[in-house]
Amino acid sequence: MDKKAVVEEKEIKKLLDLNEELENYFRNTIIPQLFVDADLILRKFSPPANMHFKLTAVDIGKSIQDIPQLSNLPEFIDSISQVIATNDDVEREIQTPDKRWFQMNLLPYIIKKQGITNGAVITFVDITERIADKQVIEKINADHETFIYSVSHDFRGPLTNLVLLIDLLKAAVNKKDEQEIAQLLETMDRSARSMKTMISELTDIIKIGAAPGDQSERVNLEQILEEVKFTLKNQIYQSHAKITTHFQVTELTFSKKNLRSILYNLLSNAIKFTPEGKTPEIFIKTEKQEAYTLLSVKDNGVGIETEKQKDIFSIFKRLQPQIEGTGVGLFIVDKMVTNQGGKIEVESLVNGGTTFTIYLKNE
Repeated sequence: MDKKAVVEEKEIKKLLDLNEELENYFRNTIIPQLFVDADLILRKFSPPANMHFKLTAVDIGKSIQDIPQLSNLPEFIDSISQVIATNDDVEREIQTPDKRWFQMNLLPYIIKKQGITNGAVITFVDITERIADKQVIEKINADHETFIYSVSHDFRGPLTNLVLLIDLLKAAVNKKDEQEIAQLLETMDRSARSMKTMISELTDIIKIGAAPGDQSERVNLEQILEEVKFTLKNQIYQSHAKITTHFQVTELTFSKKNLRSILYNLLSNAIKFTPEGKTPEIFIKTEKQEAYTLLSVKDNGVGIETEKQKDIFSIFKRLQPQIEGTGVGLFIVDKMVTNQGGKIEVESLVNGGTTFTIYLKNE
């Protein structure tokens, strides 16, 4: 055998050994991996890739465009083409049809002698649990954010009532009207007790370290509405507001504190945004659908322009600057509902009133 043949035989043996090592690696790795050549042909895959993507030996030699379980992966083909064209690594998070999340890392397979990219090696790392943990943390942060705004906003009404009652009490004292003084003191006592109850609920939430959105319990909507009407007693009296209800559903599983905040904000706004000289008329109803209980609050107020309706749930967004408020209320309502898997919709006509429909997810 001549020298050239010996060299070629050694090179062939080296390639066979390298190929065997590569085969052993692919057979024994616990990580889902694919090797796709520059023509997008699937050349190899590891057993875990078979488990996740249901690949078989028949798929070897096929274009990945003809393998649905690969071609349907988000941005998969585009990412491989990008790696081959640029020689740069690519990393993406993708979700597979079975709802699992993977970190997809794509590395160029470079032939050193020729200096060209002849394909890509794709590695998949299962990050489903990490994504789930991230979503839980995001929800906790969202709930705590809602909690902070809720505390400041919910106390505004009762404190305003107490200040007004104190002014009325001073006037009654000056008039020496004992009957009026007694009535005002009684009302002040009830308002103070209501605030004490709210503080107690907030304190309990902090003690157990739970987000307010998680304090779901079986609550009576009619009872909560009466509590809200009492808190808004002065506004209702001064505006002569008429509140009517039609409840198909009276018992809900929801955070009692949050449901009270939702009703408080919607009723307070319905009264506040009624044109001067017009009697507020508010209609509250519930109805049950398959996945949700619908709670709607309809008013006859000034209404909201169509192009501005998308902004009303933004924090500190005030569409009527001349009307007292902070622009936090509807932001809080939206957060409380969406954090519990629900949604809120609005229908409104300028000078034709507004209807808020809240979809509360059934347990």
